Amino acid sequence: MILILVAVLYPILNIIATSLSGSHYISSGSVTIWPKGFTVKAYASVFNDPYILKGYVNSIIYAVGSTSLMLIFTSLMAYPLTVQGFIGKKFFTIFLMITMFFSGGLIPTYLLMRSLHLIDTVWVMIIPGVVGAYNVFLFRTFFLNIPAELKESAVMDGANDIVVLFRIILPLSKALLATFALFGIVGSWNSWFDALIYLNDQNKYPLQMVLRNYLFTLDTTAIQGRVGAGNVAINSPGNALDPKAIRMSVIIITMFPIMAIYPFFQKHFTKGVFVGAIKG
Repeated sequence: MILILVAVLYPILNIIATSLSGSHYISSGSVTIWPKGFTVKAYASVFNDPYILKGYVNSIIYAVGSTSLMLIFTSLMAYPLTVQGFIGKKFFTIFLMITMFFSGGLIPTYLLMRSLHLIDTVWVMIIPGVVGAYNVFLFRTFFLNIPAELKESAVMDGANDIVVLFRIILPLSKALLATFALFGIVGSWNSWFDALIYLNDQNKYPLQMVLRNYLFTLDTTAIQGRVGAGNVAINSPGNALDPKAIRMSVIIITMFPIMAIYPFFQKHFTKGVFVGAIKG
């Protein structure tokens, strides 16, 4: 366990140390897990980039929007599959299972998004992944393990299926909802490929797409010139920034929100991950 802990923590500590170290120490390769020549110029430069703030706002919108809709519509899809006597249960179960084995592929999916006029819109980052067959079956399994007597007593008191779902089933499924909310937020926050395919406007890019540009596509000089516009001359003597420090600081800024929210979901996580192991 100690070896695993070291293997996991060392890269993170190295990234943090590199982002806070002077360019001379970074270029010489002497930075390990402790900053050398401590400086926060890389963070100051990155926060002056307008695309970082826009990326943050966009990622929050995409993560909250897609996760909220995923929880609502997946619950609405899964609950009827637990109702005895539901005529379409077998058809929808087979329909969902087929989608787990066969996919339309990237090009047909892109053509579908284009025909729906979703290309280069906020909705293309939210709607496509709202309902997934795997999630539906896990939700159904969890709902089936809630005592049927609770539903029967509610029905005897005059409650319909909508009331049963939102007043009884979902309040008793907090562990499930919290676990999938965490999965949904992390998945959306880390997503960049959909933005690469469907978005053309940089003002709509999520934070991960901005990070990708920093790491792979944007020229370092262009980055430094952009983030340093109107501020201190980054490339001037005594203010030179190592490109690696800028990249590492962007990585830390990207990681921080997920690291901050994880502890609040952790107490539900252990129970939620066993959902699929419970036989319905």
